[in-house]
Amino acid sequence: MAKEAADVLLERADVQALPDRRRGRGALSNASGRFEADARVAFEDGWQPEEDLAPLKTRVHIDTARTIITRNDSPDISFDRSINPYRGCEHGCIYCYARPSHCTLGHSAGLDFETELYAKPNAAALLEKELSARGYLPATMALGTNTDPYQPVEREQRITRSVLEVLEKTGHPVGIVTKSALVVRDIDILQRMAARGLAKVALSVTTLDRHLARRMEPRASTPSRRLDALRQLSAAGIPTAVMVAPVIPSLNDHEIETILAAAKAVGVQQAGYVMLRLPLELKDLFREWLATEVPDRAKRVLHLLQSMHGGKDYVAAFGLRGRGQGPYADQVAQRFRLALKRLGLNQRRQALRTDLFTPPVAAGGQLRLL
Repeated sequence: MAKEAADVLLERADVQALPDRRRGRGALSNASGRFEADARVAFEDGWQPEEDLAPLKTRVHIDTARTIITRNDSPDISFDRSINPYRGCEHGCIYCYARPSHCTLGHSAGLDFETELYAKPNAAALLEKELSARGYLPATMALGTNTDPYQPVEREQRITRSVLEVLEKTGHPVGIVTKSALVVRDIDILQRMAARGLAKVALSVTTLDRHLARRMEPRASTPSRRLDALRQLSAAGIPTAVMVAPVIPSLNDHEIETILAAAKAVGVQQAGYVMLRLPLELKDLFREWLATEVPDRAKRVLHLLQSMHGGKDYVAAFGLRGRGQGPYADQVAQRFRLALKRLGLNQRRQALRTDLFTPPVAAGGQLRLL
């Protein structure tokens, strides 16, 4: 076990000095998280390996969670409960605001976030237990609020599908946010739930430029596949939305109208947007990425971003963290509103039903008295 831990630490250090090991990954480094006692720093020592090392592999660990529903009382979020079947995300989106959460596990917000994953195989069983609790009142359950429920590992793990099976069985409403076309695998469940007013799905489309998408979100579905997933979901009668998220100043902000028009063309009726957020360790990771991938625009991106946050990279205040303030933020908001009006999006919002909920019977228990 000690040797395995040593090998992992060695690999984590090596990857910062060997770019070939990062092929297909979003982050460019793997700096220590804020909770780690030891700091790892990359440096050039002139040594070159005799052989090329294999690309960094994805490891999936078991998360022995004791609860599965996460609660929040944030005033600027439209849901108060959510489920994240996985911790970490193999999509590797360089802009992901969830990256710093990996530091609580003793990992880096950089490459660790997209290679050291944690799966919750007991999620469905935990959900049944929590939904059967006396006094539980249903409201829309959000899937995909921190990490993507349909990231590549879901193909084998199928944890998200098991969660949906519980929600369908109990008549519990669910809202999904993803950037993966894998969601169409579960159209059978989602279509049945949508017919009862219990499901809606949103896909994030950051850019329509496949080359930019590959650099920003290397293992997520291509933009065209996400649009096709929206088309299939809409055709199946499932309420769909497109999220232009995140809007990154001077990088993808010029695509707002074209993304909305493309989504409308495949049957989408709802849309939203979120400005880029750079909490904690993400600030340095994103700056590093900008300097390497788009050096000609790096200063402009940061200047506009800071103009929305009082000269800082990010302000976490409720109501401002996902929108910002100031002339640039107002301009983006106005463009979005005008595009929605022109395309006829967000004309009405469909509230999901909560009156169909039937609590599950806890293992070895009795039917709950309502």
